[in-house]
Amino acid sequence: MARPEREEGTEVVTRPKTADKVARPQLFKVLLHNDDYTTREFVVWALERIFHRSEPEAMQIMLHVHHNGIGVAGIYPFDIADAKMRQVSSLAEENEFPLLTTLEPE
Repeated sequence: MARPEREEGTEVVTRPKTADKVARPQLFKVLLHNDDYTTREFVVWALERIFHRSEPEAMQIMLHVHHNGIGVAGIYPFDIADAKMRQVSSLAEENEFPLLTTLEPE
């Protein structure tokens, strides 16, 4: 195989390829806290509507929160977790429930 001819005085300079790695965003848990007033049905509905959980999955999470006092609704990058937390709080307030949601780094 013939090499292409180069003009005199020209050189090819190669640089090592640097790997530009983008760091993965830190993830946050959206936590639901149990209380004596928020209904189980509302918690299941919120899990299905906001966190797109199936009914059996939402029931399992709700029961975990009910029995253990706290449970993870989902794990997301901060912006998404914060938005979902605010949605739950807003819906709970509209329905006159004191459901508390918080964020915790994973």
